[in-house]
Amino acid sequence: MTYSPADYLDLEHTDHRSLFEKVTNVWEALPLIASYLQFRLKPAIHGKQIGRPFISNAVYIGHGTTIEQGAMIKGPAWIGDRCQIRAGCYIRENVIVGNDAVLGNSCEFKNCIVFDGAQVPHFNYVGDSILGHKAHLGAGVILSNVRLDHGEVIVRGPDGGVPTGLKKFGAIIGDLAEVGCNSVLSPGSILGREAVIHPCVHWKGVLAARTVAKLRQQIEQTPRT
Repeated sequence: MTYSPADYLDLEHTDHRSLFEKVTNVWEALPLIASYLQFRLKPAIHGKQIGRPFISNAVYIGHGTTIEQGAMIKGPAWIGDRCQIRAGCYIRENVIVGNDAVLGNSCEFKNCIVFDGAQVPHFNYVGDSILGHKAHLGAGVILSNVRLDHGEVIVRGPDGGVPTGLKKFGAIIGDLAEVGCNSVLSPGSILGREAVIHPCVHWKGVLAARTVAKLRQQIEQTPRT
């Protein structure tokens, strides 16, 4: 089984669709980010800085984007137009962000692709992952990108496991997918378009498009003594 980029992502909602041109499985774009930025990135800052955020030399910031004081953009990074880079945001190496995206307080990004309109606003970790058009991570969502045994990440789908060849691979979050607060996605997780994960879920594997994953728990109430 293959996991084609077109099954999860609308490539009209990124200016970097060439990353996916020769890709069979969507995660195969992740190892290409570094070389793509090395040869195509032309550093420039066209956006507005509030205070004095740290922005390295290897960064492109698009028109209408706002970077608040306390943000750190280490780069290489390519950030599109009309984005919000809020205080406390840490953008590390090899990050590509589309237009109209929100990268928020106490969020960390590395080796990832964020499509247009995605929102990652509060206390999130996004490493070695791809977020589709208007995907949304609730507060505290973590996209775990390394297995505890540091072995190869396997995508566990309905037809069995697919080796990725990667030891660092977080998640693919399809267009318009929603992940609820304080959820954790294990390495190699894939969410289809408009899929929903409820708060506090630990998810592992492939969630089909327009499918909801819920956590059931019993809450016991007793009188206080």
